[in-house]
Amino acid sequence: MKRSIWAVLAVASFAGLAQAADKAAFRETPSLQGDVAKKALPAVAARVPAEPLFVDLKAQGRETGRHGGALRILLSKEKDVRLLNTWGYARLVAWTPKLELKPDLLKTVDVKDGRVFTFKIRAGHKWSDGQPFTTEDFRYFWEDVATNRDLNPGGPPVEMLNGGESPKVEIVDAVTVRYIWSKPNSRFLASLAQAREPYIYRPAHYLKQFHVKYANAAELTKNVAAGKARSWAELHNRRDAIDDNDNPAMPTLQPWVATTAMPSTRFVFKRNPFFHRVDTMGQQLPYADAIEVAITDGGLVAAKTAAGDSDLQARGLSLADITVLKANEGRGKYKVLTWPIAKGSQVALYPNLNANDAGWRKLMRDVRFRHALALGINRADINKALFFGLAAEGNNAVLKASPLFKLEYLTANARFDPKAANALLDQIGLTQRGPDGVRLMSDKRPLELIVETAGESKDENDVLQLIAQHYKGLGIKLVIKPSDRTIMRNRAYAGEAVMTVWSGWDTGIPTADLSPAELAPTRQDTLIWPKWGNYFETNGKGGEAPDVPAAKELLKLDAAWNAAKSPAERQAAWERMLAIHAEQQFIIGTVSGVMQPIVVNAKLRNVPAKGIFSWDPGAQFGMYRMDEFWFAQ
Repeated sequence: MKRSIWAVLAVASFAGLAQAADKAAFRETPSLQGDVAKKALPAVAARVPAEPLFVDLKAQGRETGRHGGALRILLSKEKDVRLLNTWGYARLVAWTPKLELKPDLLKTVDVKDGRVFTFKIRAGHKWSDGQPFTTEDFRYFWEDVATNRDLNPGGPPVEMLNGGESPKVEIVDAVTVRYIWSKPNSRFLASLAQAREPYIYRPAHYLKQFHVKYANAAELTKNVAAGKARSWAELHNRRDAIDDNDNPAMPTLQPWVATTAMPSTRFVFKRNPFFHRVDTMGQQLPYADAIEVAITDGGLVAAKTAAGDSDLQARGLSLADITVLKANEGRGKYKVLTWPIAKGSQVALYPNLNANDAGWRKLMRDVRFRHALALGINRADINKALFFGLAAEGNNAVLKASPLFKLEYLTANARFDPKAANALLDQIGLTQRGPDGVRLMSDKRPLELIVETAGESKDENDVLQLIAQHYKGLGIKLVIKPSDRTIMRNRAYAGEAVMTVWSGWDTGIPTADLSPAELAPTRQDTLIWPKWGNYFETNGKGGEAPDVPAAKELLKLDAAWNAAKSPAERQAAWERMLAIHAEQQFIIGTVSGVMQPIVVNAKLRNVPAKGIFSWDPGAQFGMYRMDEFWFAQ
């Protein structure tokens, strides 16, 4: 049997760190000393796992820190507190800044034949409430949640399926769990390191009180009534929102624990006293005692940040704010860093190929129409007006920093050529115009393109305003329709929205070893084909089967990548998928490589001066380990 290179690297790296740090005596966290003295908490040596994850900061070129302080962050919506789980980035396996996959919550990972995954948990690891974290938490998720039809009518989450096949799950012992598929599953490990973790485990000791299989019947009935739920399953699913940070009673493995219930305008996250990472001086991480989140109007985030009201801020800031932020560095006692945003496009148009409206669906599926929309955008105008001319103009594509980059992926049909765009629209048959010069669709409706937005991004609105001007020359009337993110997405999922706007691919700097699933109709939240994505995610139980040849080919290539036995095969799948997107213009990009302002308190240490602002892989701040950021006196 062959062993994965990921597994070999992961095990070796952990062993080296452990040997480097075993000699350190544990040091009690100052803010927890009182609880330890009162025996409300065990001492640190009893709180951390028997083999914690030792972090050698000096080897990374970083400073060993000190405990204390509360990290202040501004968010514009209550539900965005879920980002603390993204940025805290405690994962079974996690990406490093070098894009290497290493064990984190897990002690070791062993992969054989690309299809047998054996995970070992750190002995003595505990949830934030002090209860043991064991393979019972993995068993409970798989047997009692993922495959329970009352809780998950659609079946297990897509991360647990390999070409529709569920794994055989073996609980070997209290610290060892094994997942077995009949064929290689290249994406499984990387899926566990996502910014939005799939959580293939649950705190069984907490959730069993809400599960009909384990709970006392009378108590469960009482809890369902008290929770105003229609059934035990609805109550369980509410309490099981492990990623939402809206339930302070929910145990976690993240570095900070939610203590504030919704609704609120201020959320406090306190250190997890049972967190598994320790520095080489024997100090348990995180360094910061707390994170304080203030909910403020999105339009005020930049002003409040400039006034010094945040210690670490990227959310709600854009390149347009850079002048004001830099001007107030001294007064606000912060410094401004800039990291390139690792997305395929800063702002992109998403034609909905699953639109319910027959006329619009026909247009959106016509590659000539998509090419015309791409050729009708003056990207140089957008770049100069909004991004100081510093961005890369072109399609939604992988960035130059990716080894998969090819210039043609970026430039195909991405020049500003209104003459060619108008010719394509005429060729489609959109030759008639109304008295206002707007083209008419085949059913005589004006070609009024409604682009729905989440109403959260100034960049999106500004870019759309410019594109609306560009499209006038094509006889297209672009109308911007802002709403709420959830409403916008649900309208796209239902086929009510004909076009939406969002950023481009999250994975903007991939290697051939990263999953290309984002390029295929594998997810409902990919707004160009939500019904096809839902069909894939539910294994055919929901949504619609893809019926466009290029989309079908993308699915086959994604499956081929997953089953590939060599790096060359994975690279070939990636390259063909990228070429298809360049040819088909499924997502219409504008500019990429825009810099993200990162505002950092002048006393906050270990925030890298140079980094990439990447959602997947990387979880934005996550792979730089926020638990290692600390305040100097």
